[in-house]
Amino acid sequence: MFDDFVCTPISDAELERRWAAVRIEMEDQGVDVLLLQNCNDWLGGYLKWFTDIPATNAYPRTILFPRTGRMVAIEQGPIGIEVAVKDGDVFNRGVERVLYSAGYSSACFTARYDAELAIKEIRRAGYKTVGAVNSSGMYHDFFAAVKASGAARIVDFTEAVDRIKAIKSDEEMAMIRRTATMQDEIFDAVAKHIRPGMHDFEVTAYAQYLGQLKGSEQGVFLGSSSPLGRASLFRPRHAQARKLEEGDHMTLLVENNGPGGHYTELARTLVLGKASTELADLFAAMVESQGNTLQQLKVGTACKDVFAAHNDYMTRRGYVAERRLYCHGQGYDMVERPLIRDDESMHIAEGMSIVVHPAYANENVFMTVCDNYLIGPNGAGECLHSTPKTVIEV
Repeated sequence: MFDDFVCTPISDAELERRWAAVRIEMEDQGVDVLLLQNCNDWLGGYLKWFTDIPATNAYPRTILFPRTGRMVAIEQGPIGIEVAVKDGDVFNRGVERVLYSAGYSSACFTARYDAELAIKEIRRAGYKTVGAVNSSGMYHDFFAAVKASGAARIVDFTEAVDRIKAIKSDEEMAMIRRTATMQDEIFDAVAKHIRPGMHDFEVTAYAQYLGQLKGSEQGVFLGSSSPLGRASLFRPRHAQARKLEEGDHMTLLVENNGPGGHYTELARTLVLGKASTELADLFAAMVESQGNTLQQLKVGTACKDVFAAHNDYMTRRGYVAERRLYCHGQGYDMVERPLIRDDESMHIAEGMSIVVHPAYANENVFMTVCDNYLIGPNGAGECLHSTPKTVIEV
């Protein structure tokens, strides 16, 4: 049945594994129902994780996930309509009813519409304790209205979900590997396609096109070109108007999800000609820096300690201490926990999917290397990407 509509569904067994793990935590903490809302599939992975359906286009989709029984969904549609979900509905697995609203963040007067439906449902079911999951991913007016209603006691349940969500199952790992392979294929094709006279946006559009054909649904494609001796930075689509010339170089980041919706990311520098010694040497330095971090990603290591080790490594070699997010988890979110930073409470654990992308920049040069790794019992495993770790000369 999935072949007709859903491109690459997760299995029923995987969804049930997630639900069961979460419900154990709900029972332990005395939480009756979880409340979650997302509005995009870049950093909206909680909704996807619970339902296998992404939120898109800034339209909110809300889920009430009870400790027992099936979910209730609230989504954009005709006002006042409620639909009972039929058996075999591929878009609403685990959902009992869908309540429709017509609220839009661009029309402020509609801000309470979804909240009113959620409040009504909480009261109807008699829930006493509601666990909020990732309230930062909800629209402010929505969550504020639910809290202010007094319909139930609100507790933060995000940490419990994060710790489950960060550890990937075998099925999820297989999909993550598919995404990394897809990105290798994209980079190989881009290296054969790029040429003088193309605009930067033509290069990134081609990468996006290839990804869509290979099962991707969403992502970002950052990059820009410049002559050697001037930094080639990550720039978004609206700043990719420059035309490539012979001898230029381009830094390209492909950060799209693959079949099934899991993200990885891959970045390399391409040169239309011969790479300068400066570029080649700096890339090699970033590869060494990446390798240093990989050695730190041992099971049980505090993320803040990995971060401290990276900054010690960089500053001892004359580079500035890192202030960006240079290493982090990925899954249904482009960026998900753990964050390899001094404000992260998690420790490295087997089954995490981690991307490592150290970088260096000044006015004359920007250089990074970016690849994904799965954490095994002995730490970071083999690189999931097969694209050579070198400046790509074309």
